[in-house]
Amino acid sequence: MESYTIGQAARLLGVSIDTARRWADAERFPTRREGTRRMVDGPDLAAFCVVVAREGDAEGEEAPHTSARNAFPGIVTGVRLGTVDAQVEIQAGPHRIVSLLTREAVEELGLEVGARATARVKSTSVFVDRA
Repeated sequence: MESYTIGQAARLLGVSIDTARRWADAERFPTRREGTRRMVDGPDLAAFCVVVAREGDAEGEEAPHTSARNAFPGIVTGVRLGTVDAQVEIQAGPHRIVSLLTREAVEELGLEVGARATARVKSTSVFVDRA
């Protein structure tokens, strides 16, 4: 079974190490000691990730009506405008997502560096690599 340090868990959860420690101290997810390091077992971390995502949905703005279930909320870190097309980069936690869309869409959505945005992914081909 794979295990994670608090720092690795924090990165996967998209929060600071201090937040992950506070959650562990509050027993929101189980940890164990391995020498001087606090470890989280993979299945426990996976279950807690689902809980955090659901809490975020409950506390956030009303979700749009969409069939795209893979949502990555983040911040726009780059916009390149072409004559007709555009490239938008979003940093969503540890994930850098790049989208190609029309310039008109970028302008209508008001996408600019620093703006909050959510990348939604719906695909029939999803590749999974083991880290």
